[in-house]
Amino acid sequence: MTSPLPAPALTDGQSVHRPGTPTLCAAAVALSLGWAALGFWVPIVGVTVRGRSMEHAYHDGDRVFVYRGTNITPGRIVVVERPAISMERQESAARWDCPALSGTAGTRAVSTRQWMIKRVAAVSGDPVPRTTVPALAEAEEERVPPGKVVLLGDNRAFSLDSGQVGYFPANRLLGTVFWPRDR
Repeated sequence: MTSPLPAPALTDGQSVHRPGTPTLCAAAVALSLGWAALGFWVPIVGVTVRGRSMEHAYHDGDRVFVYRGTNITPGRIVVVERPAISMERQESAARWDCPALSGTAGTRAVSTRQWMIKRVAAVSGDPVPRTTVPALAEAEEERVPPGKVVLLGDNRAFSLDSGQVGYFPANRLLGTVFWPRDR
């Protein structure tokens, strides 16, 4: 699970993959924070990883930056709104108690939701990954339906993902993690 941060600082010890990345990220975050403070939509959101579902790529307490939008491809890491599901009740489909946020929802609206970080396994039009996603093993369709995505945690033993709940609606994605890239 992740929680949006109003102003995460770049911390020592985070890996850098390209020269200039910390400076570019710091500048983008500073600009975004200025706009956010004024109540405007910003394309970059900082989040803190909570839980073990994405180990070894990310660990509890890691901070990541997310570019808002839904231009996703398999293998990318995204932040998605957590469904209202109870593992105790053995629900088999993801559901949400409130409408999806608009793509331009402000930081206040984003901060009222619960978020998870997951890896994209399949997008609309891709073959349904029946053998790796138990909840989709008996799906009738051959391809992932329009507006749906398949999301998996890297550490499946600790992950609430498509393996339990099936497809996630693409409109529940907050965006794609762009820094730091997974380890």
